[in-house]
Amino acid sequence: MSYFIDVILPLPLDKRFTYSIEAQEARHLQEGMRVAVPFGKSKIYSGVVAAIHENPPEVYEAKPISQILDEAPLVTAHQLKFWKWIADYYMCSEGDVLRAALPGAFLLESESIVQLLKEVSPEDHELSDEEYMVVEALQRQSVLKIQEVSQVLEKKNVLPVLNSLVEKELIALNQEIYEQYKPKKIRYVRLPSKFSAEAGMHTLLDELEKAPKQREIVLNFFSLKAQSSKPVKAKNLLKKSNSSAAILKSLLDKGFLEEYYLETDRFNYTGDSPETKLNFSEHQQQALEEIKTYFQKDEVCLLHGITSSGKTEIYIRLIQETLEKGRQALYLLPEIALTAQLIQRLQNYFGEQVLIYHSKYSMNERVEVYRHVLENDNKGKVVIGARSAIFLPFSNLGLIVIDEEHEGTFKQFDPAPRYHARDAAVVLANFFKSNIILGSATPSLESYFNAQHNKYSLVELNRRYGNVLLPEIEIVDIKKKHKKKQMTGHFSDRLLEEIKEALKEEEQVILFQNRRGFSPILECNTCGHSPQCPNCDVSLTFHHHNNQLRCHYCGYHIAMQQKCMACGSPDITTKGFGTEQIETELKSLFPDHKTGRMDQDTTRGKYGYEKIINAFEQQEIDILVGTQMLTKGLDFRHVSLVGIMNADNLLNFPDFRAHERSFQLMLQVAGRAGRTKKRGKVLIQSYNPYHQIIQQVSTNDYAGMYKDQLEERYNYKYPPYYRLIRFTLKSRDFSKTNDAADWLAKSLSNIFRENILGPEFPPIARIRNEYYKNILLKIPQQQSLGKTKTVVHKIMTSFRAIGAFRSIKVVLNVDPV
Repeated sequence: MSYFIDVILPLPLDKRFTYSIEAQEARHLQEGMRVAVPFGKSKIYSGVVAAIHENPPEVYEAKPISQILDEAPLVTAHQLKFWKWIADYYMCSEGDVLRAALPGAFLLESESIVQLLKEVSPEDHELSDEEYMVVEALQRQSVLKIQEVSQVLEKKNVLPVLNSLVEKELIALNQEIYEQYKPKKIRYVRLPSKFSAEAGMHTLLDELEKAPKQREIVLNFFSLKAQSSKPVKAKNLLKKSNSSAAILKSLLDKGFLEEYYLETDRFNYTGDSPETKLNFSEHQQQALEEIKTYFQKDEVCLLHGITSSGKTEIYIRLIQETLEKGRQALYLLPEIALTAQLIQRLQNYFGEQVLIYHSKYSMNERVEVYRHVLENDNKGKVVIGARSAIFLPFSNLGLIVIDEEHEGTFKQFDPAPRYHARDAAVVLANFFKSNIILGSATPSLESYFNAQHNKYSLVELNRRYGNVLLPEIEIVDIKKKHKKKQMTGHFSDRLLEEIKEALKEEEQVILFQNRRGFSPILECNTCGHSPQCPNCDVSLTFHHHNNQLRCHYCGYHIAMQQKCMACGSPDITTKGFGTEQIETELKSLFPDHKTGRMDQDTTRGKYGYEKIINAFEQQEIDILVGTQMLTKGLDFRHVSLVGIMNADNLLNFPDFRAHERSFQLMLQVAGRAGRTKKRGKVLIQSYNPYHQIIQQVSTNDYAGMYKDQLEERYNYKYPPYYRLIRFTLKSRDFSKTNDAADWLAKSLSNIFRENILGPEFPPIARIRNEYYKNILLKIPQQQSLGKTKTVVHKIMTSFRAIGAFRSIKVVLNVDPV
């Protein structure tokens, strides 16, 4: 009897491929195992077994597999079912989903690159002859392709040897090797508790009567404590006392002072002991009870809780209860920056049961997390991660928490699958019959609409924890301020006044400007020319720190021009401003205070976010300037003032979600202010202070914004009333892109009539020398989504059959954000 398997290959091909296997292989193989299979003339790929059966393929002869790569399934039945759903819903191939779902080290290909991990000596490991030959070859040559490895070993199938070396952590496949960042630990000193009362201080000074240098240090310590409420750094104390480290050491040895490091102590220095029990306010308790009631009915629950209302504590309690039932919990966040803060809080409760999974982690770390979750051991009970964490191999998922569910970053843009993690998680929860909670201070219109129409249940939490008042929001009309000459650079007199006040009180300040770089446009005052990117239709952004003009789309850069490139005039100015310019202005306005910047330029690298967040939490930075990374759920204790530098560039954006997004961004960034006892303040600078959205932000009027936006969406046929599919055509040939877009739009219009918009050039019509054109398909509620997609598939098949359009890439984006 012949046996066959269907294999999902990591390629963007619409179907599974059938291979033949022998009877003994059929006994060993299970769905979800990886196999190495030949594909095409000479390539070998590792794919995942999706089905085992006895039906030979009709069109081609099945090739035998090369190798079985696993002892036990690496992919669960739930995952295979979930991948199939994602591929069908988001109109991509299962191969695309496989690539997104498995860490790259699991996907060996004949072109994969093999590197030796540093600091590895093969003597410490028991190696077979073949493994030793590979390591030896890599010691002579730092990088080998898998094909070159097969030449070294003189055999075709080398994947098992490489797999074994990966497991022994001797080699790395297809990856950049990240340098391990050691968190910076800052040394602080404090008085032991026995000396903190006044009598204790006198005793201490009496004892140091005969050690004048040590006494000098202690007196300077008292003087620093009197000047500021901030913890005292050992470095500052030595500097002020003009003393040596040896003298401080002898004070520490005698027990007259204690040293401690704030990195490890990070959550203790606010006066909290490591958290083990949760103190709930009555509003939190009430919300929790409501959520549990809805969970019993298996409903998706939307928690609409204002900023700083204590949503995280509710999630922690729900996770605790899930673990008590012996099930796993998944906590999804929109932004890697947020994980840095939350990990600490979750580890305080759940210790080593917490695992982190996101794209800044190296391949080996992701493989490790994947294996822990697959084995469902004690380490993988709580997974906290960005959107890709929904692909982990859960076997007993009991709860999914989606924090800041309104965020657009839950949607994957490129490459396929272009899934939305929030929507996909709702389906995943349904597969496992697990509970799911979506939380936000500013829910997306779609989720709130679902809650209003009884598709989701809604729980409101509208008091801040500890009854702290919501921040006072003030709008500054910068058009008037400019006329009255009350602006200093991009700062109004009101904003400067408030910043000075906050710094005087030793509070921190956050300033929000949603554009990085120094200045977005460089313009010649003589002829009006501004330098453009040669590869994209955008002007170059000026970056001051390295004196460059850069394109934020393709990375093209040139040195800053001293005179106009068109007419040669030296009279050139910069227009607009970004985070870097704000930072530069702050340094000249507040030279005695430390400023920091958090944007894509300063957070590169694995721990970029953590370094800045830690420095801000430990009050090393007084004023933090940043882009929208700052808005997402971060919890800083000492921020009393938030400034939004220019609200207008958020609002004036050609997108039907622009107003909803601006409202969410402004309200979220406002929510970073005054999160402890004292009421915070928010200043919004705008040329258009009476704009409806800005007014609604100032009164925290989510219901008003929801009502207005919903009306507009209804009138213009947009979500949540209509579903959208966007077709993006791109190629290097301008006229071909146009012709192809016209053909596709016409074919779609023949069937969908007035529900087709376009073809239209997007605001930036050329990126990396490729021309873009968009077509939008709107699907009314009563129209079957499945049938619509079948028709779209047929039209796309006809499109791809046209020879002239071979070079045109078409990207389908279902539910674009």
